[in-house]
Amino acid sequence: MENETLEQMRAPVYEALEAFKKKRVVPFDVPGHKRGRGNPELVQLLGEKCVGLDVNSMKPLDNLGHPISVIREAEELTAKAFGASHAFLMVNGTTSAVQSMVLAVCKAGDKIILPRNVHKSVINALVLCGGIPVYVQAKVNSKIGIALGVEVEEIKRVMNENPDAVAVFINNPTYYGICSNVKEITRLAHERGMKVLVDEAHGTHLYFGDELPVSGIAAGADLAAISMHKSGGSLTQSSILLCGENFDAEYMRQIINLTQTTSASYLLLSSLDISRRNLALRGRESFNKVSRMAEYARNEINAIGGYYAYGRDLIDGDSVYDFDVTKLSVYTRGIGLTGIEVYDLLRDEYDIQIEFGDIGNILAYISIGDRMQEIERLVGALEDIKRVYGKEDKDQFCGDFIQPEVVLSPQKAFYSQKKQVSLEEADGFICGELVMCYPPGIPILTPGERITKEIIEYICYAKEKGCSLQGTLDPEVEKLNVIIE
Repeated sequence: MENETLEQMRAPVYEALEAFKKKRVVPFDVPGHKRGRGNPELVQLLGEKCVGLDVNSMKPLDNLGHPISVIREAEELTAKAFGASHAFLMVNGTTSAVQSMVLAVCKAGDKIILPRNVHKSVINALVLCGGIPVYVQAKVNSKIGIALGVEVEEIKRVMNENPDAVAVFINNPTYYGICSNVKEITRLAHERGMKVLVDEAHGTHLYFGDELPVSGIAAGADLAAISMHKSGGSLTQSSILLCGENFDAEYMRQIINLTQTTSASYLLLSSLDISRRNLALRGRESFNKVSRMAEYARNEINAIGGYYAYGRDLIDGDSVYDFDVTKLSVYTRGIGLTGIEVYDLLRDEYDIQIEFGDIGNILAYISIGDRMQEIERLVGALEDIKRVYGKEDKDQFCGDFIQPEVVLSPQKAFYSQKKQVSLEEADGFICGELVMCYPPGIPILTPGERITKEIIEYICYAKEKGCSLQGTLDPEVEKLNVIIE
């Protein structure tokens, strides 16, 4: 154990950058700003140290596409810290990691079993590879209007009806903190020869916290995508892709290199390296503190009245197998305001930026950089919002979560001939594009799904309440791109 701790104290990429900085090498390579000399405004904004370390791959610093030295060492240390067989440092965000997972197991015509509330990156990967989504029906908590986890019997039924499916894709946890029984789902999938892919964009801490839901790799998953920048402390856009013991890591590298940049940012790589070291040495202590802060905030917000900060009380052993208590998800409709309205008030009136607001909920992301004084400020602001802006809720809409009919594969729909029609005229057409509220980036419609009146009503309601709708050709979302049949 002592040797493992000593080993995790290393940060090979960071150490290589420090050594490189001392050499004062004259740059006749890219990037063209030449350590900032060609762009003084950038230096003024970011600082000399930062811009001076924005360098290109070279022999002393290794190469992310084919690492043989310091990046390879950093990946090996990351794998050990997370309990994985192999780890890849990712600089195109967790979107790239998720898409690489899908591309690694799915080719044109292959079925992949997944819940409908996946991130848009999964659907986009299916557009690229031609895979066929087979959706597992998710239950909805009608009180708070969110999709729950995948029930074991339901996914077992879908597996049995689709024995030719190549993989199962699971969120662990969802944006709202809901966890499925990943261990049992993995066992069932492996019995049938299916791979298990886990989106842990919001689950870095599961690998280090006590009394938190099981991580994907610990549950036996084949691949897991980790957003280190979300709760792990690294720079935005830096992530990790983990391999289980039975997945070919070198093949995975080839898949990653299909889409990941050949000009990897050493700012992102070093932030991953340093963050992994921090979590390996202090992660358990840090995330235990995060859990305590989030639970304190949950109790204080519930004491205000009207709000519902949900947590482990949702656990039913199946559709909510477990709950990630670090997620401070709060239902706001009890004070007569949508989540997006509370989100806007917090930012505009109280200078508090939370992660997102949707039709019924807000999410405040609590992580290793938070302090109790900020928690108190958030609680105080929510109490004030109820007092000043609260009203009776007469406009209850539980359109979240609609599961549309899949008519065409995402790839076929995306590349079909399309035309634009107004929202009002779109009923009955097959959608040819993504429509989603972002965040959280879960599509309302994906290419190939049938548009219904209920979906149109939900889109109009989301627009009216100020949700950021994205993915459509029409930036105002007055029209939808539909398939010409």
